[in-house]
Amino acid sequence: MTRASATSKRIHLTRHAQAEHNVDSDYTIPDAPLTNLGREQSKELNQLSKNTIQKTAELLVCSPLRRPMETMLIGYPDLKARLESEGKPVILLDTLQEVGPYPCDTPTYPLEKLKSSNGGIFSSLDFSTLSEEYASKSGIYDPRRGPERAREVRRWLRERPEKEIVVVAHGDILRCIVDNENSIRPWDNAEVKVFTFASETDENASMVEVDKAAEPEDATAEPTSGEIANGNDHGKA
Repeated sequence: MTRASATSKRIHLTRHAQAEHNVDSDYTIPDAPLTNLGREQSKELNQLSKNTIQKTAELLVCSPLRRPMETMLIGYPDLKARLESEGKPVILLDTLQEVGPYPCDTPTYPLEKLKSSNGGIFSSLDFSTLSEEYASKSGIYDPRRGPERAREVRRWLRERPEKEIVVVAHGDILRCIVDNENSIRPWDNAEVKVFTFASETDENASMVEVDKAAEPEDATAEPTSGEIANGNDHGKA
């Protein structure tokens, strides 16, 4: 595959659907799963995207926490199946995990427990891309290194050959990816925003928003874990 130019790429950044820690404002819930409403939002995302990006995207990338993985399975099933048939399974990217140090933002460990969680719905995914330290919240996963990790993700996406990529992750890391630190960009649960790269070569691999692809009718503006921990509900605005 010939590498697409960075400025022609379309990166569909998807925040996971509503999860238990969002609605309960409780960041102590371990690797918080989706709520029933979150599953409904994911179904709406599927309906909104099945005749658009699910037919055209060339890569599907996801954070290895339960809420984005379940959002991805319910929200992008046709895309997942098509890419798998082409020999391109979902890439679980551990650098896409949420920024915070909280239990809700820490991937389930050990790996076998993660694979078998949620009734085994994740068991068919390829977990070989995860590092041994994926759940450590140390090294590159240290919350203090969130902006650095976000830059790694941007550079990785820019260097991928695919022109159209769907990413499913979390509110705080997505804001870090597109705005660096201290962003208050509104980003609803299950909302998709489309970005490209500002240039082919800038060291920061800066991104610019070019479109808003999809937002379920029942989308919610629940606060991220960082906002919960800081007592800031501006995510509900």
